[in-house]
Amino acid sequence: MSPAHGIHHVTAICGDAQENLDFYTGILGLRLVKRSVNQNAPDTYHLFYADAEGHPGTDMTFFPWPGMPPGRKGVGLAVEVGFAVPDGSLAFWAERLAGAGAEVGGRVSRFGETTLRLRDPHGLELALTETAEPREFAPWAQSPVPERHQIRGFHAVRLWEWNLGVTGPFLEQALGCERVGEEGGWHRFGADGGGSGRWVEVRELPAERRGAWGVGTVHHVAFQVADDEEQLAVRQRVAAAGAHPTPVIDRFWFRSVYFKEPGGVLFELATLGPGFTVDEHPSHLGERLILPPWLEQRRREIEAVLPPLLAPAPMDQR
Repeated sequence: MSPAHGIHHVTAICGDAQENLDFYTGILGLRLVKRSVNQNAPDTYHLFYADAEGHPGTDMTFFPWPGMPPGRKGVGLAVEVGFAVPDGSLAFWAERLAGAGAEVGGRVSRFGETTLRLRDPHGLELALTETAEPREFAPWAQSPVPERHQIRGFHAVRLWEWNLGVTGPFLEQALGCERVGEEGGWHRFGADGGGSGRWVEVRELPAERRGAWGVGTVHHVAFQVADDEEQLAVRQRVAAAGAHPTPVIDRFWFRSVYFKEPGGVLFELATLGPGFTVDEHPSHLGERLILPPWLEQRRREIEAVLPPLLAPAPMDQR
């Protein structure tokens, strides 16, 4: 039966939209490839950052809700989002992030790989890991980060769970992941194939409190499925493993199925297509507000409540 193929995108909750853009494009150098709205709450943005072409596996997205309180780290949430950077890049990134005033932790070794930990301006825990694993990636010529150091997409997500004995078998049975190792209390599972976002790392914390969504937390983790047929096949696996997947939902740039794994983390199955160029030319991704067709008739109302977004200023002008 069809498995999922690694991370498609990760969606998180942030505070001020301009601060989010300034960090993810101005500091991390990701391209804003789609400027849209939360389709369930269109009075707030949905911002999509990725490589130059918006490849699945490179796409970090945000719902800016500046009035929401900070989230609470705990079990039942993804607690860290890991990105891949080229071998030998962490010295560059440590200097760049420190120069931008970012909150940066020390370097650590994880499963034989060197990782730099940091937080974004709204408290979301991130990691940059040096890796030479091949992946689909298109460099962005206008990025403030030189091509040789640019983020190559996702590397891993980390989850806190009450019971590994429930979540682990679900990852294996529902998504087709393989248990590949354990280090320092973290259990690593590998999605089918290689490329971006192959790893899901789980820590069992039975005495920890439950986490809660808020600013600075991950809202959901989406996994790649090739097409509609594969999505339905994996959806059937998810249901057979005891979860309760939604019907297929058309998100216009991809189709989605949502469900919570047994520990409470919200997951999604997202198709590879049609992709972000279905409604924008590749050279102009993210430059204007794009609405799915069913919201287009509300454009004037939606634009009236969204704050303006300005291109990030260069670091030396801040």
